[in-house]
Amino acid sequence: MRRLVRWARAEWGPLYAAVRKPLAARRWRAAPMTLAAVCLTSATQIVQNQPWGYRPVQDLGAVRAEDPLGLALLRTPLSLFVPALDLPVWGALAQVLLVFGIAELCLGRWRTLVIAYAATLAGTLYARLGIALGPQGPLGLPASDALVVDTGPSAAVVGLAVFLGWRHRAHATAAAVIAAMAVEVALKGNLAGKEHLAAIAAVLALCGAAQARRRQRGPAEPVSSASVLPPSHSPTSRRGRAQRRS
Repeated sequence: MRRLVRWARAEWGPLYAAVRKPLAARRWRAAPMTLAAVCLTSATQIVQNQPWGYRPVQDLGAVRAEDPLGLALLRTPLSLFVPALDLPVWGALAQVLLVFGIAELCLGRWRTLVIAYAATLAGTLYARLGIALGPQGPLGLPASDALVVDTGPSAAVVGLAVFLGWRHRAHATAAAVIAAMAVEVALKGNLAGKEHLAAIAAVLALCGAAQARRRQRGPAEPVSSASVLPPSHSPTSRRGRAQRRS
């Protein structure tokens, strides 16, 4: 049992510490982007289930591989927050609240949005490549997948989970997410599963670029205590005052 506890602390301790500090200081106000994303996902789910709302949501946020590329790129940002009609909406809301929330607390809102969009965009672009390759190869897709409506936050959630695992050294967790997506593709081989792998590949490329940039900058120089202290609190100034008093 103790070994399991030590492993859990080593695996999730840095991530827990990164989440706890801003959450304890500001509570729900620490993740405004996540709360807005949950509200937007809920709103699109309500609207698209109305007789008057299905077509506008499709026109603004539904992506298909058969669509012109420019139109698909315009629809991709909103597609993150359009839940799939054949899946329970609570699943999408839970994914956004948990993974987006942790990412916003640890990475900041803009970095979270960039990684989420990069993962989703990788899946969108892969669908076109897979259909062009055809169903014969392991990376290909059948032509019928060009008609599949591709929406939802799952690719962004998978990408953020992998990036957080890499950033905070939860390597076993990131590996488990990647393995689960690989098993999904092996068992089903559908469009969603292969898009998840494309999202993971894009995020791993971002991790590699960030690591290379970190190595290029080199280790940070240690800061001495004397340089942090103001002049009035440094040991040298105290000795000087003592000598003047004597």
